[in-house]
Amino acid sequence: MVKIKIKICGLTRPCDVDAVNIEKPDYIGFVFAESRRKVSPRQALELRKRLDYGIIPVGVFVDEPIENILAATQNGIIEVIQLHGAENEAYIKRLKKSTQKPVIKAVSVERAGDVQKWENTSADYLLLDNKSGGTGRAFDWNLIGEPNKPCFLAGGLDTDNILSAINQTNPFAVDISSGVETGGSKDPVKIKEFIRKVRFM
Repeated sequence: MVKIKIKICGLTRPCDVDAVNIEKPDYIGFVFAESRRKVSPRQALELRKRLDYGIIPVGVFVDEPIENILAATQNGIIEVIQLHGAENEAYIKRLKKSTQKPVIKAVSVERAGDVQKWENTSADYLLLDNKSGGTGRAFDWNLIGEPNKPCFLAGGLDTDNILSAINQTNPFAVDISSGVETGGSKDPVKIKEFIRKVRFM
């Protein structure tokens, strides 16, 4: 079986970075959109400096002016761009013309065919989530179909359902945030358990 990539999203504190540095997911996410996990570019830069070199930092944006995204890439804060708003294909193409960084486009999966609407996008990856991303609720994985692009599976993942989620959807990567939190903060024990469960499935 192909190794499933892992993304731990919504890091906000130095201790969050220390936890992922130990377990080494493939990606981590800094949220720049309005959220209880939002970090400023300055905060994200300090966290990035602490991050293990082999872990790829992703910036999560919602309908952000393109120049702000480019600043985050040019300042060395992020290596991958995740778009989680209503960004259309024209927006993605403008962004791709301005940077060589990979782009992930989040897709709300509510009904069959939602994923296929993005089959011809210039984004490099799709991230499949429920309608209200970041809520920790799963969607019906049967609605995914067979995407022609590599996909990050998100939404309501945790240590209890992750193996069945992978077996059912065969994603390129899994993306988790609230599922590795306790009391609204990243929990190093849950991060360890989740990553090891995926790695050694």
